[in-house]
Amino acid sequence: MTKQQANWSPYDNNGGSCVAIAGADYCVIAADTRMSTGYSILTRDYSKICQLADKCVMASSGFQADVKALQKVLASRHLIYQHQHNKQMSCPAMGQLLSNTLYYKRFFPYYSFNVLGGLDNEGKGCVFTYDAVGSYERVGYSSQGSGSTLIMPFLDNQLKSPSPLLLPAVDAVTPLSESEAVDLVKTVFASCHRERHIHFVVVMLWSGTVDFVNDTCKELTKENSHGDKVEIVIVNADGIHREFMDLRKD
Repeated sequence: MTKQQANWSPYDNNGGSCVAIAGADYCVIAADTRMSTGYSILTRDYSKICQLADKCVMASSGFQADVKALQKVLASRHLIYQHQHNKQMSCPAMGQLLSNTLYYKRFFPYYSFNVLGGLDNEGKGCVFTYDAVGSYERVGYSSQGSGSTLIMPFLDNQLKSPSPLLLPAVDAVTPLSESEAVDLVKTVFASCHRERHIHFVVVMLWSGTVDFVNDTCKELTKENSHGDKVEIVIVNADGIHREFMDLRKD
């Protein structure tokens, strides 16, 4: 008989999907508001978007306890920066700070998958996408989280970002207007929020314990990883404003 033992992990995955699109003079960042664990929905009204500076916003999916810890570290370092330089940190500077912060925890990483969006020093939209240990890239659009495998092909088809290997370098910002980018984000979430992780759980029963056909019970379960509402944050020269769009509650 196989010896059984208790297993424990310091991490959890609370699901969620994040999208960011940069334009010529704006940036749109969006995320759903559902927080779940396994097959349970913990809350339907949880914001995954955090304002780090006047023109810089971060959206995060993954383990929300680690996300909160990361946000506190970034906020404290940004406060130190403001006292030393008497100004807000720019979005590219915050992007480098986030990369450094994730990298120095690489041996026990923050289990968070982030997209950072805002305006750079020239007023252009910028999006930075990250992995869990700080590798990052400036792009025209990006997605992170449980729905990213469905969202990114859709964005690639619609926006067709130029290759970063092209010389001379081509600007990564998308050609869409601000209203078109917001409509695209809404379309993306409306079509992809029903993404599910399907698990087939096969329970083998000991002979004679319970009388099932072939002594096997097959159960199909669904993990509700994102849904309920989409929070959309638009960053432009006028500041930051938010809007919401309802999704299905299942």
